[in-house]
Amino acid sequence: MTDLNKLTISGARDGLRKGDFTSVELTEACLTAIGKSGALNAFVHNTPEIAHAQSAAADARIATGDAPDMCGIPLGIKDLFCTKGVPSQAASAILAGFKPEYESTVTQNLWDSGAVMLGKLNMDEFAMGSSNETSVYGDVINPWRREGSAAALTPGGSSGGSASAVSADLCLAATGTDTGGSIRQPAAFTGIVGLKPTYGRVSRWGVVAFASSLDQAGPMTKTVRDAAIMMEAMASHDAKDSTSYDIPVPNFEAALTGDIKGKKIGIPAEYHMDGMPAEIEKLWAEGTEMLKSAGAEIVNISLPHTKYALPAYYVIAPAEASSNLARYDGVRYGHRAKLAAGDGIDDMYEKTRAEGFGSEVQRRVMIGTYVLSAGFYDAYYNRARRVRALIKRDFDDVFAAGVDAILTPATPSAAFGLGEMSDADPVKMYLNDVFTVTVNLAGLPGISVPTGLNSEGLPLGLQLIGRPWEEGDLLNTAYALETAAGFVSKPNNWW
Repeated sequence: MTDLNKLTISGARDGLRKGDFTSVELTEACLTAIGKSGALNAFVHNTPEIAHAQSAAADARIATGDAPDMCGIPLGIKDLFCTKGVPSQAASAILAGFKPEYESTVTQNLWDSGAVMLGKLNMDEFAMGSSNETSVYGDVINPWRREGSAAALTPGGSSGGSASAVSADLCLAATGTDTGGSIRQPAAFTGIVGLKPTYGRVSRWGVVAFASSLDQAGPMTKTVRDAAIMMEAMASHDAKDSTSYDIPVPNFEAALTGDIKGKKIGIPAEYHMDGMPAEIEKLWAEGTEMLKSAGAEIVNISLPHTKYALPAYYVIAPAEASSNLARYDGVRYGHRAKLAAGDGIDDMYEKTRAEGFGSEVQRRVMIGTYVLSAGFYDAYYNRARRVRALIKRDFDDVFAAGVDAILTPATPSAAFGLGEMSDADPVKMYLNDVFTVTVNLAGLPGISVPTGLNSEGLPLGLQLIGRPWEEGDLLNTAYALETAAGFVSKPNNWW
């Protein structure tokens, strides 16, 4: 059987159980595809030895007739997840050479389910970026290209390596993390599905921290069904993570009936932004009609504090990043700068952090330090926290009024060219998160579903926002949208 790497998780699961092929063969197909995809720069640490051992063990487990759904499925792992004995750098020079002696809870859950690690995936440094241009490994390239153009496009960020790898069929799925849209935005840019779970549903232990009250890991997959399957394997209560919520993990795939008759879908007025491209408005209107035709009731809603979400996010996230990244000082692990005679401890800190952190990380650390400093803490950080509470209350009120899910655009545009924003005001880049940050501020689940192509042949996605802890219901609504949209386009394999 050829092109095994192009299978979905559900398709591969069924084929493995039938004996149509083995996990070893499936894994080898992915490793071959990875070997031919250097132009994408998606995989940065390959682990073929681990992949061969895990796939052989998976085949033995499947042969017993009692294997979980993810058993034998080859995955890519975002470089933000600590993987025992494998470089885990968060795409930063300051963690060069760091090989953890432990496994993140998410990856351990996946290995316990029999999944196979192909390697580590590129990303924006410390997950700070929306274009995957801040990585110490270099830019990730989107496998999609504009019609009639060879210009390299961004896969989005920060989970750009994950998005590019899944879209290009280098792996069947990948892990991602989402602090302000870093799963959903790259998923939309590359024509795949990206799920950000409720905050606390998936353990953050062993995931290099950016902003601890916003970070959440989730699956990046080819279909909604695959997201449901992988989500169940990733999620768990974890005593090592104080923010992990002790709640049962349901069978998310069983929720995918496609029946959304009577469900109330909210359309927020505030997401009709000034200057929104006509093709995004059109896509949103078409998605609304798809859900209505599937039996959902469409209701207009208001989320009045939406306009404050982006500025609040870019106070809270850098503040938490400043605190979290204080641990990278050249003392315990990672990069340490060479010191001159007479240099003291302060010199070591300054030189190490100047050499180890890229410009975007430095910018956010400085912003965060500023808003947490004496005299500005109340003016900026505490005020942003109050705004966050108001944003969450907006969602609470809408859900209390009977709305089951909210439909919005996932991004304000299709993928843009690499380097196109290099000279722009950083705020312009931050606007890529305009539709996604509210979900993180409110701790809600959100999913990006590919639903169409723009005039240049690039994928566009819509976002669904769900009630807290009701990922099953959210996935089912996304499944109905996916079915109605019928998106099957793929990049043209130029690499």
